[in-house]
Order: sequence, then structure tokens, then C-alpha cells
Amino acid sequence: MTVAERWYRNGVIYNFDVRAFQDSNGDGVGDLRGLISRIDYLGRLGVTTLWLSPVHPSPWRDGGYDVTDHYNIDPALGSLGDFAELMNVADERGLRIMLDLVLNHTSDEHPWFRSACSDPRSQYRDWYVWSEQEPPDRSEGMVFPGVQKTTWTYSDRAGAWYHHRFYDFQPDLNIANPDVREELAKIVSFWERLGVSGFRIDAAPFVIERTEPGGDPENRDYSVLTELRERMSWRRGDAVFLAEANVPNDDLIRFFGNADGAANRLQMLFAFRLNEALMLSLARQDSGAVAEALVKLPRLPRHGQWATFLRNHDEVDLSQLLECEREEVLTAFGPERRHQLYGRGIRRRLATMLGGSQRRLRMANSLQFTMPGTPVLRYGDEIGMGEDLRLPERDAIRTPMQWSATTNAGFSTAAAHDLVRPVISDGSFSYERINVTDQRRDPDSLLVWFERMLHTRHECGEIGIGDHQLIRVEPSHVFVHRADAPRGSIVFLHNLGDRPARINLPLQPDETTEPVEVFSDREYPDLDLRDLELDGFGYRWIRLRRSHLRH
Repeated sequence: MTVAERWYRNGVIYNFDVRAFQDSNGDGVGDLRGLISRIDYLGRLGVTTLWLSPVHPSPWRDGGYDVTDHYNIDPALGSLGDFAELMNVADERGLRIMLDLVLNHTSDEHPWFRSACSDPRSQYRDWYVWSEQEPPDRSEGMVFPGVQKTTWTYSDRAGAWYHHRFYDFQPDLNIANPDVREELAKIVSFWERLGVSGFRIDAAPFVIERTEPGGDPENRDYSVLTELRERMSWRRGDAVFLAEANVPNDDLIRFFGNADGAANRLQMLFAFRLNEALMLSLARQDSGAVAEALVKLPRLPRHGQWATFLRNHDEVDLSQLLECEREEVLTAFGPERRHQLYGRGIRRRLATMLGGSQRRLRMANSLQFTMPGTPVLRYGDEIGMGEDLRLPERDAIRTPMQWSATTNAGFSTAAAHDLVRPVISDGSFSYERINVTDQRRDPDSLLVWFERMLHTRHECGEIGIGDHQLIRVEPSHVFVHRADAPRGSIVFLHNLGDRPARINLPLQPDETTEPVEVFSDREYPDLDLRDLELDGFGYRWIRLRRSHLRH
């Protein structure tokens, strides 16, 4: 497979919770048939891969990440037959499906855990992590500080303490057990056989953690990832793993595998450092943070790829910023206590964080979509949806998709009290003001802009496979970088501030050819690289060179 044929390097990933997307049968819960009915919307938007948040059977105490059966579809969402039909419809439209793969833990209602608790001689006893004595570190390492109290909980039924990196109803699997590893590989193989093109690995650092009472959380076994990759690649050569690993830069490359060779573990990682830098630069209206992050991005092994994002399905995680930097972002985008979560992040949508400013929203998304890697778009951000801060924790940004100004935002015909979550019905981000139908009719809407931007990006393959480099310019609120690949070179300008600017672009190696503006916030006058105008919150994509040969 050549670089150009690696689909995950030049795609656009769209993430959503099926339960909050479209209800087909009026029970108030989104389902697979509802998703199928909206598949043409996604095709028109210009995304290439649909990342479905957990769809497996679950008590749904943690958004479906508390799984009770990895080999099935939750009945509220449909059946395996419905899933197969989704795969058929997606294939017909050239869309790939990516599933959330929860390997770190199960629900405490999972048959494995129930068996493990009921009998110390159960074959599943050693599938989980136990301690006969109260662990000395049971109040350390919480993922959800302020909500989660411990990482070890005593089970009266089992007569022992079990480990849970997340909530107490999500006991951790014992990855050191070969039987567990074999089962995880079988789960991957099962969904691959049904046509899935990729898996987002939830909480990857905890998956490979060798957990024991009082143990070192840095004791990791990366061979788990290597084994899963080998099993997946053997059956389907083009399937990929995208991992959530919010770890320091020095540790990131180990998740990919060989730093000097090809990525032989995971092909993709979320670019958390880049995301934090983007949020800091947006808050400051200054390019310094994102410029530094771009320069410091680790060099990826061959075939490795970043996944970029502005908002995801969790909080905006600012934990790796300095405390003073975190306070800057919180002050700008989450000043109230109800905006904040876990002492480290913000539980708001991008549109509300940016005050609903269309110019700023478009500039921020343009900036993300030109960063090195494959962009991930959260459902509803293409129309500028807001959040419901009355909902607990991360549910604030998981409200139903706003399709129209009709009852329940066109999401469901159920009574309002039966909806999986309430639709946003108040204020300037209510479904009556922000919805797909109205924006489809408006040629200047955010949705139409997104369609145009995504389709333009597909023509700019340099972004996904090229080498990115910073171009230093003045003033400091303007960020300029370029992407170079065998097929061509493009330079990108973004004004993070509200003040207009004029840019004298340093001499570029490609100036023997005529530059072409391919995307911008408005139609600018004659293109002169020595004197480039840029409006406040403006952006320009300028092609310097293009090869018509296939590489």
C-alpha cells in the first residue's frame, strides 16, 4: 500500500453517539436505522469515516463505555442485522466505519465479572485485577477527580478489592492474563469480519498498564498493542487503530512502535499537545503556543498519523498545560465553575466558547483542518451547536443532534421526557435557532461553509501526508505554516486576532510558479506574497506548487 493509498492519512473522521443522532422508531433513543436515514447528509458534508461511540450492550452509566457484551449491539440501538445494513449503505457511499474499542475495563454487570465475583475458582477470576488486602494507593490515580473517590473498591461478594481506573462500576481487565489478551484479539477480529475499518482504542495508556497494589503506573507492556496490530493486519491490511493517549511527547512514539521505521503498533494517535496549544493560542489571540507546539511535534514513524481535534466527546482536557496557562484558557472559555470539569478542563462546545462568533469559529476550524494529521469533527460542530450545562459532567455536550426547528429538533417523535437527553431549547443555541434545515437553506451558513471547506481539503492532500513547517512572520497574532508533499506545496495563513494585518511572506522556494488562492474567508485582491492582506479572524490557503503526477 503506497502512502497515497493510506486512507486514514487524507480522510475526515466524524464522531457521534448513535443514541443522540437520529431516532427512527419514536422511543426517544437514536438508533442504527436512524443513522442510516441520515447517511446521505454525512456523505454530502464531506466526511470519509464515521466513528461511532460505543454501540455495545451496556447499562449506559458512562456513555456506553461500561460494556456488558463486546460481541453485540445494544438492543436500544438495533441488531447485528441493522449493523450489517449500515455497513452496506456506508460501503455504497464510500464511507468507512470506525468503532470505539473499550479494552481497559468492562461493566460490573458483565457476565465475566459476575462470574469472577461469585467464585474464586471461576475461569474469569484472573480476568480482573484483585487485591486481598486494602491497597495503599486506593485513593490515587483517579481519572475523574472530584467525582471519582478511589481506584480500588471492595467487593463483598468476591471478598477482595478490585481495581478500576475509572468509575467503580468499571472493573479493569487484567491485561497480563494471556486469556484476556486472546479474547481482546478475538473481539477485534469479530468486528473486522463485519467490515469495520478501524478502532478507536479508549484509554490506551491504561490498557497497557501492569496494575498491582502499590505498583508503578508507568510499568507498561506495549506488546499488547503489537499483538493486536498483528492480529488485525493479518485479517485486514487496511484497518487502523486510533488511540487515546494523553501522555507527554517523549512517551507518544512508543505507542506507534519503531521510531525509526514503520508504525508497527498503532497507526494513529490523538494530538493532545497540539489541541492544548490551539486552545491556548485561541484564548490569547496569539500564535506563539501553536507555533511552538508545531515545531515540537515528535517526528512520526513511517505510516504514522496524528488525529487533530478542537472538541471531542469528553471535556477540553488542559491537564498538560502549566497552571498559569490553564487559567488563561479557563478565563477565556470557561470562567464559571459550571463550565469546568475534573479540575482540568471545560465542558462546553466550541461555538459557545467562542461566543457564537461565526468569523472566529470558521478561522478556528480552518486552523485545525490545516494542521498535520487527519481532522476529527464532533457531531453538531458543523452547525455550531451549544451545550446543556444542566446535564451532569460530560453529558453537557452530548445532547441530541439538531436537525430542524420542529418538535425535539427533528431528532425524535417521542415525548420530551422520553428523550435519551433533552434537546437544547433555550437561548441563542436552541434548536429553533441552530439546526441543519435552516442552515441548508442559507448559502452563508456555517454548515455550507463546512461542506465547502471539507471538499477543498480533500483536494489538498499535502495536509495529510506532507511535511509541515512553521513560517515566522509579524505580527504575532498571525500564524503561518506550509505543507510540502510530492504532489505540491500549500501555505496557510490564520489571523488569531480581531485586528487586520498585512503579511510580508518570506521568499518561498516555489515562487517560480504562479500562486493560487484555494480557500479564504473572503475574496482578497491580487495575490502578492510580499503584501498579503488578512482580516481579523481571517484565513487564507494559498497553493504554491502542484504536480499533476500521481505519487
